[in-house]
Amino acid sequence: MPFPVDIKFVTETERKLGVKFPPAYVNAMLKSNGGSVETPPDAWMLYTIFDTSDKKRLKRTCNDVVRETKAANDWPDFPPNAVAIGANGGGDQLILMPQADHPELLNHAVFWWDHETGDIHKVADDFGDL
Repeated sequence: MPFPVDIKFVTETERKLGVKFPPAYVNAMLKSNGGSVETPPDAWMLYTIFDTSDKKRLKRTCNDVVRETKAANDWPDFPPNAVAIGANGGGDQLILMPQADHPELLNHAVFWWDHETGDIHKVADDFGDL
Protein backbone atom coordinates (compact mmCIF):
# COMPACT_ATOMS: atom_id res chain seq x y z
CA MET A 1 0.00 0.00 0.00
CA PRO A 2 1.50 3.37 -1.02
CA PHE A 3 1.88 6.15 1.54
CA PRO A 4 3.28 9.70 1.57
CA VAL A 5 7.02 10.37 1.75
CA ASP A 6 8.85 13.40 3.10
CA ILE A 7 10.62 15.64 0.56
CA LYS A 8 13.95 15.07 2.34
CA PHE A 9 13.93 11.46 1.12
CA VAL A 10 13.21 12.54 -2.45
CA THR A 11 16.08 15.02 -2.25
CA GLU A 12 18.39 12.32 -0.90
CA THR A 13 17.40 9.99 -3.76
CA GLU A 14 18.14 12.75 -6.28
CA ARG A 15 21.54 13.30 -4.65
CA LYS A 16 22.40 9.59 -4.82
CA LEU A 17 21.42 9.40 -8.50
CA GLY A 18 22.93 12.78 -9.42
CA VAL A 19 19.68 13.98 -11.04
CA LYS A 20 16.63 16.16 -10.42
CA PHE A 21 13.25 14.48 -10.90
CA PRO A 22 10.50 16.26 -12.87
CA PRO A 23 7.98 18.08 -10.64
CA ALA A 24 4.99 15.86 -11.51
CA TYR A 25 6.92 12.74 -10.45
CA VAL A 26 8.04 14.37 -7.20
CA ASN A 27 4.50 15.50 -6.39
CA ALA A 28 3.13 12.02 -7.06
CA MET A 29 5.74 10.36 -4.83
CA LEU A 30 5.18 12.88 -2.02
CA LYS A 31 1.49 11.92 -1.96
CA SER A 32 1.83 8.21 -2.66
CA ASN A 33 5.32 6.68 -2.46
CA GLY A 34 5.07 3.77 -4.90
CA GLY A 35 1.79 2.42 -6.19
CA SER A 36 1.00 1.63 -9.78
CA VAL A 37 0.16 3.25 -13.11
CA GLU A 38 -1.22 1.88 -16.35
CA THR A 39 0.04 2.71 -19.81
CA PRO A 40 -0.22 0.97 -23.10
CA PRO A 41 0.88 -1.81 -23.25
CA ASP A 42 1.12 -2.64 -19.53
CA ALA A 43 0.51 -1.97 -15.85
CA TRP A 44 3.55 -0.83 -13.87
CA MET A 45 4.44 -1.14 -10.21
CA LEU A 46 6.30 2.02 -9.26
CA TYR A 47 9.50 1.81 -7.27
CA THR A 48 9.50 3.65 -4.00
CA ILE A 49 11.68 6.40 -2.64
CA PHE A 50 13.81 4.96 0.20
CA ASP A 51 12.29 6.13 3.50
CA THR A 52 14.13 5.54 6.78
CA SER A 53 11.67 7.39 9.03
CA ASP A 54 10.60 4.18 10.81
CA LYS A 55 11.08 0.40 10.61
CA LYS A 56 7.83 -0.20 8.70
CA ARG A 57 8.66 2.33 5.99
CA LEU A 58 12.26 1.13 5.80
CA LYS A 59 11.03 -2.41 5.04
CA ARG A 60 8.46 -1.22 2.52
CA THR A 61 10.89 0.96 0.58
CA CYS A 62 14.08 -1.12 0.41
CA ASN A 63 13.55 -1.95 -3.30
CA ASP A 64 13.73 1.72 -4.14
CA VAL A 65 14.50 3.76 -7.26
CA VAL A 66 18.25 3.90 -6.52
CA ARG A 67 18.61 0.15 -5.94
CA GLU A 68 16.50 -0.80 -8.95
CA THR A 69 18.26 1.68 -11.24
CA LYS A 70 21.64 0.27 -10.23
CA ALA A 71 20.40 -3.26 -10.92
CA ALA A 72 18.98 -2.25 -14.32
CA ASN A 73 22.31 -0.68 -15.30
CA ASP A 74 23.82 -4.18 -15.27
CA TRP A 75 21.39 -5.35 -17.99
CA PRO A 76 22.46 -5.37 -21.63
CA ASP A 77 21.11 -2.40 -23.61
CA PHE A 78 19.70 -0.52 -20.59
CA PRO A 79 19.98 3.14 -21.61
CA PRO A 80 22.90 4.98 -20.01
CA ASN A 81 21.83 7.53 -17.40
CA ALA A 82 18.19 6.35 -17.43
CA VAL A 83 16.44 6.13 -14.06
CA ALA A 84 14.18 3.12 -13.50
CA ILE A 85 10.97 4.18 -11.76
CA GLY A 86 8.85 1.05 -12.19
CA ALA A 87 8.53 -2.43 -13.65
CA ASN A 88 5.88 -4.59 -15.27
CA GLY A 89 6.98 -7.82 -13.62
CA GLY A 90 8.26 -9.23 -16.90
CA GLY A 91 11.62 -7.47 -17.10
CA ASP A 92 10.59 -4.23 -18.81
CA GLN A 93 11.26 -0.96 -16.99
CA LEU A 94 9.40 2.32 -16.79
CA ILE A 95 12.12 4.98 -17.06
CA LEU A 96 12.91 8.66 -16.99
CA MET A 97 15.64 9.91 -19.33
CA PRO A 98 18.04 12.83 -18.83
CA GLN A 99 17.69 16.02 -20.85
CA ALA A 100 20.24 16.19 -23.67
CA ASP A 101 21.40 19.72 -22.82
CA HIS A 102 21.22 19.27 -19.00
CA PRO A 103 21.87 15.60 -18.13
CA GLU A 104 21.40 16.31 -14.42
CA LEU A 105 17.72 17.11 -15.13
CA LEU A 106 15.33 14.31 -16.02
CA ASN A 107 12.82 14.87 -18.83
CA HIS A 108 9.15 15.23 -18.02
CA ALA A 109 8.37 12.45 -20.53
CA VAL A 110 8.04 8.87 -19.34
CA PHE A 111 9.27 5.88 -21.36
CA TRP A 112 9.21 2.12 -21.18
CA TRP A 113 12.31 0.14 -21.94
CA ASP A 114 11.77 -3.24 -23.56
CA HIS A 115 14.28 -5.65 -22.01
CA GLU A 116 14.07 -8.07 -24.96
CA THR A 117 14.81 -5.60 -27.75
CA GLY A 118 16.43 -2.68 -25.92
CA ASP A 119 13.89 -0.36 -27.57
CA ILE A 120 12.58 2.69 -25.75
CA HIS A 121 8.95 3.80 -26.23
CA LYS A 122 7.37 7.03 -25.00
CA VAL A 123 4.25 6.37 -22.90
CA ALA A 124 3.48 9.88 -21.61
CA ASP A 125 4.60 13.46 -22.15
CA ASP A 126 4.59 14.00 -18.37
CA PHE A 127 4.37 11.73 -15.33
CA GLY A 128 1.28 13.70 -14.34
CA ASP A 129 -0.51 12.29 -17.41
CA LEU A 130 -0.35 8.75 -16.01
